[in-house]
Amino acid sequence: QSMDSTLHYIHNDSDLSTNSSFSPEEERKSKVQDVVPQDLLDQYLSMTDPSRAQTVDTEIAKHCAYSLPGVALTLGRQNWHCLKDTYETLASDMQWKVRRTLAFSIHELAVILGDQLTAGDLVPVFNGFLKDLDEVRIGVLKHLHDFLKLLHVDKRREYLYQLQEFLVTDNSRNWRFRAELAEQLILLLDLYSARDIYDYLRPIAFSLCADKVSSVRWISYKLVSEMVKKLFMASTPTFVVDLMNELVERFCRCHKWSGRQTFVFICQTIIEDDCLPMDQFA
Repeated sequence: QSMDSTLHYIHNDSDLSTNSSFSPEEERKSKVQDVVPQDLLDQYLSMTDPSRAQTVDTEIAKHCAYSLPGVALTLGRQNWHCLKDTYETLASDMQWKVRRTLAFSIHELAVILGDQLTAGDLVPVFNGFLKDLDEVRIGVLKHLHDFLKLLHVDKRREYLYQLQEFLVTDNSRNWRFRAELAEQLILLLDLYSARDIYDYLRPIAFSLCADKVSSVRWISYKLVSEMVKKLFMASTPTFVVDLMNELVERFCRCHKWSGRQTFVFICQTIIEDDCLPMDQFA
């Protein structure tokens, strides 16, 4: 809000519509603004020109992508139409380093643009990054909560079905990816209802609790304890009862010692973090 008042943003939807059937003259006019010298902006936008990128500097697209949120902030959301085409060009760049740079900053750009522009112009790019290489996906994953909290509730629920896909990586030894997923799921508990947590996040959490890497498991114990806390405070008590019964069945009575050890560690975390009253725990 302070950013908006400082830069005197005027959000006018009529300025935001761009038409792909513009003539070259109209196309040029659509890139005109009065915040910075036009020549300066034209030079910046020309960085994505394929001939320039190949002959001048192979890294130029990456630098362009790195600066884009700052340029968007300076121009204001009413001038997003000047940058939209450049952003989409960078988002489909052949170099994964360029796409990775955008993936790490898409949540910041969403704050600058507001919910309406984010839903229309950033969500399709975000969805593309979710299916990209792990080097790009990690940028989205590290700020998953920051991005999803900016979306409308209905739009946010659509991503529940895709969270499971983060368990699959290009390289199974990439355990930091799964550790980051567990960290993000802890934050995501605040964005979803008790039923959504039980139906969609619980299976992922239990899978992470059985991970081969101890660092992933330790974060997952915290995730499960926070899940117990959240479901206990929900209006429907059946979710937390079912969750605790499944913990007993799946880990406490596990035929492997590692599963039983997991149960002990989860119990420890639940007690340490005061997730349940003691009579309920007993």
